Amino acid sequence: MAVSEDLRALLAHLPANPGVYLMRDGSGTILYVGKAVNLRNRVRSYFRDDKGHAPKVRALVKQIATFETISTDTEVEALVLENTLIKQHQPHYNILLKDDKTYPWLKLTKEAYPRLVITRRRLDDGARYFGPYPDVGAMHQTLRLIKQLFPLRQRPRPQFKDRPCLNYAIGRCPGPCQQLVSVEDYRKTVDQVAGFLEGRHKELLRELKAQMASASEALDFEKAAKARDAIAAITRLLEGQKVVATKESDQDVVAIAMDELTAAIQVFAVRQGQVTGRRGFLLPRAESEAPEVLGSFLCQYYAAIDQLPREVIVSDPLADQEVVAAWLTERVGAKVAITLPQRGDKAKLLEMVAHNARQALEQDRQRRWAAMERGPQAALQQLAEALGLGAVPRRIEGYDIAHVQGSDTVASMVVFVDGMPAKGEYRKFKIKGVDGVDDFASMAEVIRRRFRHRGDEPDAWDMPDVVLIDGGKGQLGAAISSLDALGLELPIFGLAKRFEEIYLPGRRDPVKLDPQAPALRLIQRVRDEAHRFANTFHGDLRGKRMVRSALDEVPGIGAKRKTALLKTLGSVDAMRELSPEDLASRGRLPQRVAADLYRALHPDAPPA
Repeated sequence: MAVSEDLRALLAHLPANPGVYLMRDGSGTILYVGKAVNLRNRVRSYFRDDKGHAPKVRALVKQIATFETISTDTEVEALVLENTLIKQHQPHYNILLKDDKTYPWLKLTKEAYPRLVITRRRLDDGARYFGPYPDVGAMHQTLRLIKQLFPLRQRPRPQFKDRPCLNYAIGRCPGPCQQLVSVEDYRKTVDQVAGFLEGRHKELLRELKAQMASASEALDFEKAAKARDAIAAITRLLEGQKVVATKESDQDVVAIAMDELTAAIQVFAVRQGQVTGRRGFLLPRAESEAPEVLGSFLCQYYAAIDQLPREVIVSDPLADQEVVAAWLTERVGAKVAITLPQRGDKAKLLEMVAHNARQALEQDRQRRWAAMERGPQAALQQLAEALGLGAVPRRIEGYDIAHVQGSDTVASMVVFVDGMPAKGEYRKFKIKGVDGVDDFASMAEVIRRRFRHRGDEPDAWDMPDVVLIDGGKGQLGAAISSLDALGLELPIFGLAKRFEEIYLPGRRDPVKLDPQAPALRLIQRVRDEAHRFANTFHGDLRGKRMVRSALDEVPGIGAKRKTALLKTLGSVDAMRELSPEDLASRGRLPQRVAADLYRALHPDAPPA
């Protein structure tokens, strides 16, 4: 790729130490903030041959006019600085965790006699914050229970100069305004409240039981009764929480689920073996994969949280996992482990959280679709205006290409009529005339083959009012070339994933619709459906090819025996787990055929 002289000069003098780099456009706006173990190697990698870059990176590099670097002593320091700069500048190309200010916190004020109050702003004022609480009802229930169990100062200023208020009389306040409680005794109560809010319920129960026993021995039955009532209230609270581990442990369990547009992340807080809270987040995916999204999320999430666990269980490996673990260890002051359990209680707990993440993603998708379906005509009218169509389109066709590492390339065609899917008219194509991975050539082929089915022939398909291509200028240009070769002129446009931009023929700059616009929701749904249909077809083909290649080449296994094997054993993967003896007995195969099948399923195994 072409690199300007100014950039070449900067690239020639990059340091080889850890640090942070800031990419800027021509106006000086920060586009991206990143960290690196070796700034020289990392920054230069952006400006080498871009064929291996993801579309997101290619789009970023095209806009870079200059950059700057900040050196640090360690990669952990770089991680901390990167997170600070991302929060400060909110760069367009970074994965951003939007802090939802509508969630309330519980705050223990920084005073000689602290109060527990509700706030929706988390300030750097030395106070202790607990939360945030997505379930406001649960927060108020917790607050009511705390007021019953732990007498704390209620008013910011004394109501009377010479006597305590009613809160003292009913046992809700120990009377600090009249010096009826010492700072030391009051602090003990504050520490109990903090432990309760941090989930250390069992420690508190042990302490209360000891108090009850001590008060009973001293014949202080009123104090013993208060401790007994507190124990009963906490026990009822714990019974309503899900026990997820036999071992008392402090963990956060984090799972991610993604579609083409969104990453849904669920965080479950487990304290002393029980789920004490959960939070959900929806982030724009921006073509990033799970390790990058999850790593960036955790750095931003834990930078804003005070109560950190000793273990973080994650559904996917993180980008820079060791660095994130070292940073968390520094913050906690004790070792923090990041784990990906494969079996046991932790794996079961992780699957529960992952299920919630998948549900949240599906609910978000349904909300997007429902918003579009409530007004399909408005969406179609808005789309006609955005594309400059003479009339509101009725039939929209969407196209997408699918392959994995260049194998079994396929294409999909989905059809929406009056804003709704017409699944009976969906079509799928095996790409036949393209060698290797070439999305442009594959798109050209499928458009050429589809629009041969036109005219008055018996096999003619209805013509679309508008054609949607999944992709930007390249895919759109390939589709237009096929239409030109057929002598056709149709309304056609491409939808690029990164910024959800609409590309039109002959127009240099893309059209950008409001993210909440009904027209954008509609074409996103068409694009998503084309992608889903293509991937489903690709998965079916790939699965059949794997079965065919594994079984059809084994002497003694014909069509009938192959069908019987799949019916009895389930799949090729299941067969791969069996020994030659098990294949023979469970698959009802001759020993020789079973041995040949085992060798075919384990080509790297040493000969017997």
